[in-house]
Amino acid sequence: MTFASFTPGSSSGRTDADLIGSNKRFYDALWSEARLFAPERFNTWPLVSEIVARTSRRLEIAPGLRPRLPLAGTQFADLSRPALTELARHGARVANAMIGALPFQDASFDFVCAFDILEHVVDDEGALAELARVAEPGASLLLSIPLHPEAWTAFDDFVGHYRRYEPEAIRALLARHGFTIERSAVYGMQPKSSKLLDLGQWYLTHQRARAMWWYNRVFMPLGVRFQKPLTFTPGFDPAPGVDEVLLVCRKASI
Repeated sequence: MTFASFTPGSSSGRTDADLIGSNKRFYDALWSEARLFAPERFNTWPLVSEIVARTSRRLEIAPGLRPRLPLAGTQFADLSRPALTELARHGARVANAMIGALPFQDASFDFVCAFDILEHVVDDEGALAELARVAEPGASLLLSIPLHPEAWTAFDDFVGHYRRYEPEAIRALLARHGFTIERSAVYGMQPKSSKLLDLGQWYLTHQRARAMWWYNRVFMPLGVRFQKPLTFTPGFDPAPGVDEVLLVCRKASI
């Protein structure tokens, strides 16, 4: 077992089947009652637009109904059929697939995105191997991950996380699969208050209909509206206390 595959404070006792079931139950329910948010509404859009301008074959893994890449002309792969149905209804190309077994040929894409995905899978080595396989030499990869196992909370379990990463572990994992980190930014819209997270988790568990109404009509729109612009720094050297990061990576050219 590699350092990247196991970290203290992770859900290391859970199997692939456990995590798939947990993620499918949570996200199928979430996307069945959620609205699709256009990628232009997220603070990732300026970065995405910059990369889209120089690429033509795009893949986004498991976006749910929060896609960051343009719907038209992008291939999306997700485990959630409710999400895929809605994405397809808006003109996207879709495939029912998991990150560890992508139904695409080698070197099919020059721009690949996997936001908030690696922390959900047991075999992150296999997942990165698949991303490297379908990405052509020189391709861009956008990846977001939560940091620091000691920051683990019950919310990580609730949303189906398997791990949080130490910075050196994600650097090494990416390097083993031919990716280098070009720049990075603090990322994510998770509330900093543990009490708010606990309250949201309680409502999602015990009063899902009410929780989803507030999430779709109040909290998600407010979260999107008050996002801060992403500030990128060269390489990857996160400051103490940073909970989640967005990494802009490049696959090595042959």
